[in-house]
Amino acid sequence: MIDLRASELPAFELSGKVVDGEHHYPLRIFYEDTDAGGIVYHSRYLQFAERARTELLRLAGIEQSKLRDSHNIVFAVHRCEVDYRRPARLDDLVEVRSRFTELRGARLGALQSICRAGEELVRLVVVVASVNGDGRPARIPAPIRAALEPFIQPLKQG
Repeated sequence: MIDLRASELPAFELSGKVVDGEHHYPLRIFYEDTDAGGIVYHSRYLQFAERARTELLRLAGIEQSKLRDSHNIVFAVHRCEVDYRRPARLDDLVEVRSRFTELRGARLGALQSICRAGEELVRLVVVVASVNGDGRPARIPAPIRAALEPFIQPLKQG
């Protein structure tokens, strides 16, 4: 038996991976994620998407606690559209796929989908705002923008 603790795993394994510009973050559906019928609660998908966005930021070299401590800003959800297509169920292995689609003064846009075996179950369009300690919009600092720019893939029109 291999004894490999989470702290010994390379960070990229815990944070998922980027494949062709898209972040893939696997997770298992646990009992706590579901209702009595074994169906995932609708709000849990928002939590799964949040976790995946955080790990994509981590792969870009951005830790949110350090962002807050060094720049006095945090990312807060400004807008979220969710399209529930099919339910995930207890014990399913799903993957959150994320792309940052827009980087503006104080905004970061993302397109996310939660898939099971390649089938899209949920699609989310998310806009997060960079806000300061007072909760007011704050321009994303240049070093953070520079770290994010390689991960931005604008949505194709049409």
